[in-house]
Amino acid sequence: MTKPTRNMSSTRRWQHWLLSDSPASPFQAAAGRTYLGLAEFLKNRLAVFGLLIIAALILIAFFAPYIAPCDPLVTNLVNRLQPLSAAHYFGTDEVGRDIFSRIVWGSRLTLYVIGLVAIIAAPVGIIIGTVSGYFGGLIDTILMRITDIFLAFPKLILALAFVAALGPGIENAVIAIAITSWPPYARIARGETITIRNGDFIKAIRLQGAGPIRIITGHIMPLCISSLIVRITLDMAGIILTAAGLGFLGLGAQPPSPEWGAMTSTGRAYIIDHWWLITMPGTAIFVVSLAFNLLGDGLREVLDPKSDN
Repeated sequence: MTKPTRNMSSTRRWQHWLLSDSPASPFQAAAGRTYLGLAEFLKNRLAVFGLLIIAALILIAFFAPYIAPCDPLVTNLVNRLQPLSAAHYFGTDEVGRDIFSRIVWGSRLTLYVIGLVAIIAAPVGIIIGTVSGYFGGLIDTILMRITDIFLAFPKLILALAFVAALGPGIENAVIAIAITSWPPYARIARGETITIRNGDFIKAIRLQGAGPIRIITGHIMPLCISSLIVRITLDMAGIILTAAGLGFLGLGAQPPSPEWGAMTSTGRAYIIDHWWLITMPGTAIFVVSLAFNLLGDGLREVLDPKSDN
């Protein structure tokens, strides 16, 4: 009976350390904030559900060679247009390829697209937004008018224009989506910077001799990260849909790549008699997009300082 009591007291000590009103170090303060944020996030069951779906997507993409029962590129005209069965969980397509295997391998392309777009678009947006908000004046006017030009066009239409100029292909689709995705991040970073730049701690840093680059990169950008994480997570669904739209139009990943949008495009000709060709990849797009939206809502409640919660 002493062991559970000892474990319970140890747990309480850790909670007391994490929730201390006067942390002894920056690490303790950061650990306490993380603990409170995680506890708040776990209260949102839908957000946790979205996180589990995304975690499952990552695992499926990582272990795709072991999960997929068939080669996603090998055709077999003998088994073409087979319905759902124990041999083919999601049926086969018009050339006999296993749809389940193609969806499993397609998860890698989905993560590839959203990962690269986030890596490219987020830094561009935060740099433009913080520079614009910090300096103001003519620099702010020029950068924000460029941002407004990009925001004036629907994202998919603008992405179509860039892909048409660059040529079809998954790499060009990633570049096109990234070019059209940075303006909202720049707007958020600019708004945060305008709020922060006249703060007392920024004035104190200037008095210590810090230059604009050090202030922007070392003090303003870190304070914009939480808002950008929320926006990026919410934008993942839009990125997936844009990539699927380009694939649907034949401007994204090229055949025979197992890209979900391209799979729905080829399956639309058989939608009446062979519904699974378009339903299965379409459901995958819907589920993953919904998961990112649920996760984004949960993160907004935890990370957004302006949230009512």
